[in-house]
Amino acid sequence: LPNWVNFCNISPFLTQSALEVYKEMVLLYIGEARHFVNSQCADLEPWQIIATTLLFTLGAVWLKGFLFQKESKCYLSLRIQNQLNKALDDMSMSLCTLKEGMCYTKLLPAQGLTHKQLLDKIREYETLSKSPSAYWAKGKVSGAVYWGDEKLTDLLVKVYGEFAWTNPLHPDLFPGVRKMEAEVVRMTCALFNGGPDSCGTVTSGGTESILMACKAYRDMAHERGIKHPEIIAPMSVHAAFDKAAHYFGMKLIHIPLDKKTMKVDVKAMRRAISRNTAMLVCSAPQFPHGIMDPVVEVAKLAVKYNIPFHVDACLGGFLIIFMEKAGFKLDPFDFRVNGVTSISADTHKYGYAPKGSSVVLYSEKKFRHYQYFVAPDWQGGIYASPSMAGSRPGGIIAACWATMMHMGENGYVEATRKVVGTARKIKAGIRKIDGMFVFGDPEVSVVALGSDVFDIFRLSNALTSKGWNLNTLQFPSSIHICVTMLHTQPGVAEQFISDVKREVAIIMKNPKEKTTGMGAIYGMAQSIPDRTMVTEVSQGFLDCLYSTEVPKIQSKHHKNQKNHMNGNSKAH
Repeated sequence: LPNWVNFCNISPFLTQSALEVYKEMVLLYIGEARHFVNSQCADLEPWQIIATTLLFTLGAVWLKGFLFQKESKCYLSLRIQNQLNKALDDMSMSLCTLKEGMCYTKLLPAQGLTHKQLLDKIREYETLSKSPSAYWAKGKVSGAVYWGDEKLTDLLVKVYGEFAWTNPLHPDLFPGVRKMEAEVVRMTCALFNGGPDSCGTVTSGGTESILMACKAYRDMAHERGIKHPEIIAPMSVHAAFDKAAHYFGMKLIHIPLDKKTMKVDVKAMRRAISRNTAMLVCSAPQFPHGIMDPVVEVAKLAVKYNIPFHVDACLGGFLIIFMEKAGFKLDPFDFRVNGVTSISADTHKYGYAPKGSSVVLYSEKKFRHYQYFVAPDWQGGIYASPSMAGSRPGGIIAACWATMMHMGENGYVEATRKVVGTARKIKAGIRKIDGMFVFGDPEVSVVALGSDVFDIFRLSNALTSKGWNLNTLQFPSSIHICVTMLHTQPGVAEQFISDVKREVAIIMKNPKEKTTGMGAIYGMAQSIPDRTMVTEVSQGFLDCLYSTEVPKIQSKHHKNQKNHMNGNSKAH
């Protein structure tokens, strides 16, 4: 035992001595290596040493990427590009293919058509929409057409005909249209609880309404000395705000959502506020998931930091203003909330007016003045316009006014009761299906569907095969149905829930199976790091809308040809 004790006492010293020996050896080798490197670099100038080091580092990084990546980026990008090109070809075939015997008119007729010839031609064009996918009248389509009532349609056609040649650019020539536009704005201000100084303008749609509010606040920010104005808005805000930022040289700062409620994170929004903040934004409700943002909480930030605050109610504005009277509770969202300075609401959605009409409202006239454009020194005279366009269709304004007058408060309240009630029935039905969930707690007309068990785009494909036309969403992957008056028809909501339940049951038999078809394309599109690829395909889609070339159906003889909608066989 004493010998063992002595060994334990001296063992640390032995270990330390051994380490000292190894340390000396390592230092010796390092010294020799340093001497060798210095001798090799003795005749080199500093710039040569730096350049050699840089090239060696870049080469090492490239080699690491080449050796440890499963697929080279070049190959992966090429494969993705090929898939996107195929999707582009499929879109070209689906959008541009005509019925047998039909062709595009590319030249103005040498001799004008008679009324009968023209109406026959119109009926020929109408047949293009009578395909298995055109089920909007039966309530198979999400959003798009918000009513389509025949009696209302007949009325609007007559009203438009009476004002087809009018233009509010000339109020002295068309005082009736001027009066109608002013009344549409005033009625809408009252519906959103605006005070006596509230005001606004009629626009061509939700995008223009949003553009006008952003333009107003940008000019206001410039006047306040802000050189680089910023828009602070939720991730879920409409893409029109991206367009506004792009058009007007503003910076859009997207604020993340609460993952459970899908509402904007108010604390994150507060942290994003800076000296460059030109406006705050909330949606009521937002398009992707139908969630009402916390307007009251964000309004407190607007008041505290003296920042204009816009509430985008383009989608559901003409529902939420009637929900209380229809029996549905909702947190305040309009001019009753201190801090709300502007609101956008589409009359051509749940206002049931014809497409091409919306309203942007302001709490005070001083904000609207920043929206206006005036060219006082034009040779053609003093030019002033309230919104983007100069000439505007008076017939659309007249039809919008006629719709509001015809519907009345009672008509809107009843329609709201039906739409919101149907949306809540669908929400409750989806929540009972195993493997499915609803994003957040939608309170208005949109219900977004998701799954943690299977790829939701498989369900999208399955429902498409059943004739349903839903909205496909990304970040995160989901699909939604925007309930309209057409979905309130007897049996439509029940059929939708039944179809979802049946298709999910089939999918759950093999939940990990990969998605195919357009569902796979949607899934792939949001996973592509290089977003320019998605942009290029989207541009190709837009090109297709203006194409007057009939896509060639690929035969075995031409199976290697690539028929792109812009007529270019090169990769997009």
